[in-house]
Amino acid sequence: MKNHLDHNFDHHFIHKGTPMKRSLLARLRLNGAGYLLSAFLFIICIPLYQILVLAPTGFSDALNAAGNGQFTGYLSWLHTHNLLFIGYRLLLLIAFALLFSLPFSLFRIIVAQELLGQQERAAELENAETAESTESTETAPEEELSQAEDLPEDAWRGKGFIVLAAWSGMIGLGLYLLVTLISTIYFVSLGTGYTQGSTQPSAIATFASLFAILSNTVAIGLIALSTFFFGVMIVRARDLWPKMWTAFGYLALVVTALLSGSAVAIASAPVTGQSLLTTPATLLFAAWTLWLGSMLVRLQPEA
Repeated sequence: MKNHLDHNFDHHFIHKGTPMKRSLLARLRLNGAGYLLSAFLFIICIPLYQILVLAPTGFSDALNAAGNGQFTGYLSWLHTHNLLFIGYRLLLLIAFALLFSLPFSLFRIIVAQELLGQQERAAELENAETAESTESTETAPEEELSQAEDLPEDAWRGKGFIVLAAWSGMIGLGLYLLVTLISTIYFVSLGTGYTQGSTQPSAIATFASLFAILSNTVAIGLIALSTFFFGVMIVRARDLWPKMWTAFGYLALVVTALLSGSAVAIASAPVTGQSLLTTPATLLFAAWTLWLGSMLVRLQPEA
């Protein structure tokens, strides 16, 4: 069975000539292109923006001062560099927004693969029991298509972890986007109205910690939970998957470890919103999404 899957996985649940299937294929390929763009932002654009645009303006010093509870320097920097800060946050928002469909893209793929694996095992068992019969017992392509597209209960019965993975990932991404947007508006508004020599707002440290915990601990923790369950679901059924997808599942577990470590570290020192693991965790997560995107854009309909 594995050799068959290795050879045909790219179109294993995409059958040519069925409009709904081709629609699913087009959607997955479009999503994959979005994941590639997101990875490009995370790996190339955002680091370059930090190094070439933010660093020369003293952003790191202002951020470090804020981490020590001294927000006057941070507000002063925001007052003179509001547009640069907005540009940085906008890149983050776009990068995460492009990943919003990722949890349910993986959900559909894993459910379809599990369903097709069950069908092949059932067909093999039937053929073994009735060796004289040559009639196929597999589901018709049109029916199989509807099952993969509509995600029936039978496709994931007893596999609630995959549902948890999809929803925790989507909630985590949504929470990160929402908190990042709100915190951007909050800090920009404070920076715009700040004048040199003014005292820092009394609640700024509280809000900075709250924003950091919600986005970089709670939201990233939910994303880590999602990558963990996706990785487990692929690895536990590795006989159903090509080697590339199995390796992708193992990498998801490594991504989980780094994201979780970063989330816990930030929870212990939330004001800066950074830890030693944040950068490697983000880059590895971006590489993981790059891998997924590259596999999805190569999906082809069955000839």
